[in-house]
Amino acid sequence: MLAVSVAMILVALIGCSAADLTAFPAVYPYVNGYVESNATFNFEQSVQGNGYFMTYLYAKSGNVAVKNYAHGSGSINNEAVLTYYDMDKKRHNVYTDYNDIKSNCIQFKETNSMVYAPMKIAVGTGYYAANPVDYSSLLKERTWVKNYRAGTNMLHEVEYAHALDKDLNIVAKENFNKTYDPEIIGLSSTTMNVNEDMTDGKAHIGVLQASTNFGDRDTIGQEDSIGGSNTKNLKSALKNPAIEIDEDYWGTYHIEKNMTLEVPYHLIQTKDDWLPCCSGGFVDMNPLDKKPFKSAIGIFDCTCFKTATQAQFPRVYTKP
Repeated sequence: MLAVSVAMILVALIGCSAADLTAFPAVYPYVNGYVESNATFNFEQSVQGNGYFMTYLYAKSGNVAVKNYAHGSGSINNEAVLTYYDMDKKRHNVYTDYNDIKSNCIQFKETNSMVYAPMKIAVGTGYYAANPVDYSSLLKERTWVKNYRAGTNMLHEVEYAHALDKDLNIVAKENFNKTYDPEIIGLSSTTMNVNEDMTDGKAHIGVLQASTNFGDRDTIGQEDSIGGSNTKNLKSALKNPAIEIDEDYWGTYHIEKNMTLEVPYHLIQTKDDWLPCCSGGFVDMNPLDKKPFKSAIGIFDCTCFKTATQAQFPRVYTKP
Protein backbone atom coordinates (compact mmCIF):
# COMPACT_ATOMS: atom_id res chain seq x y z
CA MET A 1 0.00 0.00 0.00
CA LEU A 2 2.91 2.33 0.72
CA ALA A 3 4.29 1.92 -2.80
CA VAL A 4 0.85 2.53 -4.27
CA SER A 5 0.53 5.71 -2.23
CA VAL A 6 3.93 6.85 -3.47
CA ALA A 7 2.84 6.32 -7.07
CA MET A 8 -0.33 8.32 -6.45
CA ILE A 9 1.69 11.17 -4.92
CA LEU A 10 3.99 11.22 -7.93
CA VAL A 11 1.01 11.38 -10.27
CA ALA A 12 -0.36 14.27 -8.26
CA LEU A 13 2.95 16.13 -8.42
CA ILE A 14 3.29 15.61 -12.15
CA GLY A 15 -0.33 16.62 -12.64
CA CYS A 16 0.21 19.88 -10.75
CA SER A 17 3.30 20.62 -12.83
CA ALA A 18 1.42 20.00 -16.05
CA ALA A 19 -1.47 22.16 -14.89
CA ASP A 20 0.89 25.13 -14.51
CA LEU A 21 1.89 24.80 -18.15
CA THR A 22 -1.56 24.24 -19.62
CA ALA A 23 -3.21 27.08 -17.72
CA PHE A 24 -2.20 29.45 -20.50
CA PRO A 25 -4.20 29.88 -23.74
CA ALA A 26 -3.67 27.10 -26.26
CA VAL A 27 -2.63 29.61 -28.96
CA TYR A 28 0.60 31.51 -28.29
CA PRO A 29 0.67 30.40 -24.63
CA TYR A 30 3.94 32.20 -23.80
CA VAL A 31 3.97 35.36 -25.97
CA ASN A 32 5.85 38.13 -24.16
CA GLY A 33 6.04 35.89 -21.13
CA TYR A 34 8.04 33.54 -18.98
CA VAL A 35 6.80 30.43 -17.24
CA GLU A 36 8.55 27.92 -15.01
CA SER A 37 7.26 24.72 -13.44
CA ASN A 38 9.24 22.90 -10.80
CA ALA A 39 8.52 19.65 -8.97
CA THR A 40 10.71 17.78 -6.48
CA PHE A 41 9.97 14.65 -4.47
CA ASN A 42 12.05 12.64 -1.98
CA PHE A 43 11.01 9.28 -0.60
CA GLU A 44 12.79 6.94 1.85
CA GLN A 45 11.56 3.65 3.21
CA SER A 46 12.68 0.85 5.53
CA VAL A 47 10.63 -2.36 5.68
CA GLN A 48 11.34 -5.58 7.61
CA GLY A 49 8.95 -8.45 8.19
CA ASN A 50 7.50 -11.84 7.29
CA GLY A 51 4.44 -12.64 5.21
CA TYR A 52 3.34 -11.77 1.69
CA PHE A 53 4.38 -8.54 -0.01
CA MET A 54 3.72 -6.75 -3.30
CA THR A 55 5.23 -3.35 -4.14
CA TYR A 56 4.89 -1.05 -7.16
CA LEU A 57 6.76 2.18 -7.88
CA TYR A 58 6.63 4.33 -11.02
CA ALA A 59 8.14 7.77 -11.62
CA LYS A 60 8.29 9.83 -14.82
CA SER A 61 10.07 13.15 -15.19
CA GLY A 62 9.95 14.63 -18.68
CA ASN A 63 11.53 12.06 -20.98
CA VAL A 64 12.98 9.79 -18.27
CA ALA A 65 11.06 7.12 -16.35
CA VAL A 66 11.71 4.39 -13.76
CA LYS A 67 9.52 1.46 -12.71
CA ASN A 68 10.05 -1.11 -9.93
CA TYR A 69 7.76 -4.04 -9.11
CA ALA A 70 8.23 -6.92 -6.63
CA HIS A 71 6.22 -9.65 -4.93
CA GLY A 72 6.73 -12.85 -2.97
CA SER A 73 6.10 -14.65 0.30
CA GLY A 74 8.60 -15.08 3.12
CA SER A 75 10.87 -12.55 4.79
CA ILE A 76 11.98 -9.14 3.49
CA ASN A 77 14.48 -6.51 4.62
CA ASN A 78 14.29 -3.50 2.33
CA GLU A 79 15.88 -0.04 2.30
CA ALA A 80 15.00 2.27 -0.61
CA VAL A 81 15.43 5.93 -1.59
CA LEU A 82 13.74 7.71 -4.50
CA THR A 83 14.72 11.25 -5.58
CA TYR A 84 12.68 13.03 -8.26
CA TYR A 85 13.24 16.37 -10.01
CA ASP A 86 11.31 17.94 -12.91
CA MET A 87 11.98 21.48 -14.16
CA ASP A 88 10.56 23.17 -17.26
CA LYS A 89 11.28 26.78 -18.26
CA LYS A 90 9.82 28.59 -21.24
CA ARG A 91 10.72 32.13 -22.28
CA HIS A 92 8.67 33.26 -25.29
CA ASN A 93 9.30 36.94 -25.92
CA VAL A 94 8.08 38.29 -29.24
CA TYR A 95 11.20 40.45 -29.69
CA THR A 96 13.79 37.72 -29.00
CA ASP A 97 14.36 34.08 -29.89
CA TYR A 98 12.10 31.73 -27.96
CA ASN A 99 13.92 29.49 -25.48
CA ASP A 100 12.81 26.25 -23.80
CA ILE A 101 14.87 24.56 -21.08
CA LYS A 102 14.12 21.18 -19.51
CA SER A 103 16.02 19.49 -16.71
CA ASN A 104 14.82 16.10 -15.47
CA CYS A 105 16.35 13.57 -13.09
CA ILE A 106 15.26 10.41 -11.26
CA GLN A 107 17.48 8.42 -8.89
CA PHE A 108 16.43 5.16 -7.26
CA LYS A 109 18.61 3.25 -4.76
CA GLU A 110 17.61 -0.01 -3.15
CA THR A 111 19.11 -2.64 -0.87
CA ASN A 112 16.85 -5.68 -0.75
CA SER A 113 17.20 -9.02 1.04
CA MET A 114 14.41 -11.56 0.49
CA VAL A 115 14.03 -15.23 1.45
CA TYR A 116 11.14 -17.31 0.15
CA ALA A 117 8.90 -19.31 2.49
CA PRO A 118 5.30 -20.54 2.20
CA MET A 119 3.08 -18.47 4.46
CA LYS A 120 -0.40 -18.87 5.96
CA ILE A 121 -1.95 -15.58 6.96
CA ALA A 122 -5.21 -15.08 8.88
CA VAL A 123 -7.17 -12.20 7.33
CA GLY A 124 -9.90 -10.24 9.08
CA THR A 125 -12.28 -11.66 11.68
CA GLY A 126 -14.54 -13.86 9.56
CA TYR A 127 -14.02 -17.09 7.65
CA TYR A 128 -10.39 -16.39 6.71
CA ALA A 129 -9.49 -15.71 10.35
CA ALA A 130 -10.31 -19.32 11.11
CA ASN A 131 -9.05 -20.54 7.74
CA PRO A 132 -5.77 -18.72 6.99
CA VAL A 133 -4.94 -17.88 3.39
CA ASP A 134 -2.04 -19.90 1.96
CA TYR A 135 0.54 -17.74 0.17
CA SER A 136 3.24 -19.67 -1.66
CA SER A 137 4.79 -17.18 -4.07
CA LEU A 138 8.38 -17.42 -5.23
CA LEU A 139 10.29 -14.14 -5.30
CA LYS A 140 10.14 -11.72 -8.21
CA GLU A 141 11.47 -8.23 -8.77
CA ARG A 142 11.45 -6.31 -12.07
CA THR A 143 13.09 -2.92 -12.61
CA TRP A 144 13.43 -0.87 -15.78
CA VAL A 145 14.68 2.60 -16.65
CA LYS A 146 13.93 4.43 -19.91
CA ASN A 147 15.25 7.60 -21.50
CA TYR A 148 12.75 8.23 -24.26
CA ARG A 149 14.31 11.05 -26.28
CA ALA A 150 17.66 9.22 -26.38
CA GLY A 151 16.01 5.86 -27.13
CA THR A 152 17.64 4.11 -24.12
CA ASN A 153 16.11 1.15 -22.27
CA MET A 154 17.68 -0.91 -19.43
CA LEU A 155 15.95 -3.82 -17.70
CA HIS A 156 16.78 -6.09 -14.77
CA GLU A 157 14.47 -8.88 -13.60
CA VAL A 158 14.61 -11.78 -11.14
CA GLU A 159 11.91 -14.48 -11.14
CA TYR A 160 11.14 -17.76 -9.32
CA ALA A 161 13.94 -17.13 -6.81
CA HIS A 162 14.19 -18.78 -3.40
CA ALA A 163 16.49 -16.06 -2.04
CA LEU A 164 17.78 -12.71 -3.29
CA ASP A 165 20.28 -10.20 -1.88
CA LYS A 166 20.56 -7.17 -4.12
CA ASP A 167 22.02 -3.67 -4.26
CA LEU A 168 20.56 -1.54 -7.05
CA ASN A 169 21.36 2.02 -8.16
CA ILE A 170 19.58 3.78 -11.05
CA VAL A 171 20.12 7.32 -12.32
CA ALA A 172 18.24 8.72 -15.32
CA LYS A 173 18.61 12.36 -16.32
CA GLU A 174 18.26 14.73 -19.24
CA ASN A 175 19.21 18.36 -19.85
CA PHE A 176 17.62 19.90 -22.93
CA ASN A 177 17.98 23.46 -24.23
CA LYS A 178 16.15 24.60 -27.36
CA THR A 179 16.47 28.10 -28.79
CA TYR A 180 14.11 28.77 -31.67
CA ASP A 181 15.85 29.23 -34.87
CA PRO A 182 16.55 26.55 -33.67
CA GLU A 183 19.67 25.54 -31.82
CA ILE A 184 19.24 22.40 -29.75
CA ILE A 185 21.76 21.26 -27.13
CA GLY A 186 21.05 18.22 -25.01
CA LEU A 187 22.56 15.40 -22.98
CA SER A 188 20.77 12.24 -21.84
CA SER A 189 22.43 9.93 -19.33
CA THR A 190 21.17 6.56 -18.07
CA THR A 191 22.90 4.41 -15.41
CA MET A 192 22.01 1.04 -13.88
CA ASN A 193 24.30 -0.70 -11.37
CA VAL A 194 23.37 -4.14 -10.01
CA ASN A 195 25.19 -6.28 -7.44
CA GLU A 196 23.24 -9.36 -6.37
CA ASP A 197 23.27 -12.96 -5.11
CA MET A 198 20.39 -15.07 -6.42
CA THR A 199 19.49 -18.57 -5.20
CA ASP A 200 17.56 -21.03 -7.40
CA GLY A 201 15.95 -18.52 -9.71
CA LYS A 202 16.12 -16.79 -13.09
CA ALA A 203 17.83 -13.44 -13.74
CA HIS A 204 17.41 -11.39 -16.91
CA ILE A 205 19.43 -8.34 -17.99
CA GLY A 206 18.57 -6.36 -21.11
CA VAL A 207 19.87 -3.17 -22.73
CA LEU A 208 18.56 -1.53 -25.89
CA GLN A 209 19.90 1.67 -27.45
CA ALA A 210 18.17 3.01 -30.55
CA SER A 211 20.32 4.08 -33.48
CA THR A 212 18.46 7.42 -33.74
CA ASN A 213 16.84 9.75 -31.21
CA PHE A 214 13.10 9.29 -30.81
CA GLY A 215 12.27 12.87 -29.87
CA ASP A 216 10.11 14.23 -27.09
CA ARG A 217 8.15 11.60 -25.14
CA ASP A 218 4.86 13.49 -25.52
CA THR A 219 5.12 13.37 -29.32
CA ILE A 220 5.79 9.64 -29.48
CA GLY A 221 2.46 8.28 -28.27
CA GLN A 222 0.96 6.62 -25.26
CA GLU A 223 2.83 3.99 -23.28
CA ASP A 224 2.02 0.46 -24.37
CA SER A 225 1.59 -2.68 -22.28
CA ILE A 226 5.34 -3.21 -21.80
CA GLY A 227 6.12 0.38 -20.96
CA GLY A 228 7.57 1.40 -24.30
CA SER A 229 6.80 4.02 -26.90
CA ASN A 230 4.43 3.42 -29.79
CA THR A 231 4.71 0.36 -32.03
CA LYS A 232 6.42 2.16 -34.91
CA ASN A 233 9.30 3.38 -32.77
CA LEU A 234 9.63 0.07 -30.94
CA LYS A 235 10.08 -1.72 -34.26
CA SER A 236 12.65 0.76 -35.47
CA ALA A 237 14.67 0.43 -32.24
CA LEU A 238 14.65 -3.37 -32.39
CA LYS A 239 15.26 -3.58 -36.11
CA ASN A 240 18.56 -1.76 -36.20
CA PRO A 241 19.69 -0.94 -32.63
CA ALA A 242 23.00 0.71 -31.84
CA ILE A 243 23.37 -1.51 -28.74
CA GLU A 244 21.48 -4.67 -27.77
CA ILE A 245 22.17 -6.90 -24.75
CA ASP A 246 19.99 -9.88 -23.79
CA GLU A 247 21.13 -12.20 -20.97
CA ASP A 248 19.36 -14.94 -18.95
CA TYR A 249 20.79 -16.88 -15.99
CA TRP A 250 19.00 -19.88 -14.44
CA GLY A 251 20.16 -21.28 -11.08
CA THR A 252 22.33 -19.77 -8.36
CA TYR A 253 24.53 -16.81 -9.35
CA HIS A 254 26.47 -13.80 -8.14
CA ILE A 255 25.90 -11.02 -10.69
CA GLU A 256 27.51 -7.58 -10.99
CA LYS A 257 26.53 -5.18 -13.78
CA ASN A 258 27.58 -1.53 -14.15
CA MET A 259 26.00 0.09 -17.20
CA THR A 260 26.01 3.74 -18.31
CA LEU A 261 24.79 5.22 -21.59
CA GLU A 262 25.25 8.89 -22.49
CA VAL A 263 23.65 10.39 -25.60
CA PRO A 264 24.58 14.01 -26.43
CA TYR A 265 22.94 15.91 -29.28
CA HIS A 266 23.58 19.31 -30.84
CA LEU A 267 21.66 20.81 -33.76
CA ILE A 268 22.13 24.24 -35.34
CA GLN A 269 19.62 25.22 -38.00
CA THR A 270 19.12 28.76 -39.26
CA LYS A 271 16.40 30.19 -41.44
CA ASP A 272 15.62 33.54 -43.06
CA ASP A 273 13.84 36.07 -40.85
CA TRP A 274 12.08 37.46 -43.95
CA LEU A 275 9.39 35.48 -45.72
CA PRO A 276 10.92 33.93 -48.85
CA CYS A 277 8.66 34.97 -51.73
CA CYS A 278 7.57 32.15 -54.05
CA SER A 279 9.17 29.47 -51.90
CA GLY A 280 6.30 28.80 -49.55
CA GLY A 281 6.45 32.17 -47.82
CA PHE A 282 3.10 33.53 -46.72
CA VAL A 283 1.34 30.32 -47.77
CA ASP A 284 3.26 28.29 -45.18
CA MET A 285 2.41 30.62 -42.32
CA ASN A 286 0.09 29.56 -39.52
CA PRO A 287 -3.48 30.75 -40.26
CA LEU A 288 -3.47 32.70 -37.01
CA ASP A 289 -0.31 34.50 -38.16
CA LYS A 290 -1.92 35.41 -41.47
CA LYS A 291 -5.06 36.85 -39.89
CA PRO A 292 -3.65 40.20 -38.70
CA PHE A 293 -1.67 40.61 -41.94
CA LYS A 294 -4.44 40.38 -44.53
CA SER A 295 -2.84 43.24 -46.46
CA ALA A 296 0.06 40.89 -47.25
CA ILE A 297 -2.21 38.71 -49.41
CA GLY A 298 -1.23 39.13 -53.01
CA ILE A 299 2.31 40.12 -52.09
CA PHE A 300 3.92 37.44 -49.95
CA ASP A 301 1.75 34.60 -51.20
CA CYS A 302 3.27 35.11 -54.67
CA THR A 303 -0.11 35.32 -56.45
CA CYS A 304 1.01 38.64 -57.96
CA PHE A 305 4.11 37.14 -59.48
CA LYS A 306 4.37 35.56 -62.92
CA THR A 307 7.54 34.38 -64.49
CA ALA A 308 8.39 36.54 -67.53
CA THR A 309 8.79 34.74 -70.84
CA GLN A 310 10.79 37.63 -72.32
CA ALA A 311 12.38 40.85 -71.16
CA GLN A 312 9.92 43.76 -71.01
CA PHE A 313 12.64 46.26 -71.84
CA PRO A 314 15.27 44.58 -74.05
CA ARG A 315 18.75 45.90 -73.64
CA VAL A 316 20.00 47.57 -76.82
CA TYR A 317 23.71 47.60 -77.38
CA THR A 318 25.11 50.67 -79.12
CA LYS A 319 28.65 51.46 -80.05
CA PRO A 320 30.24 54.30 -78.09
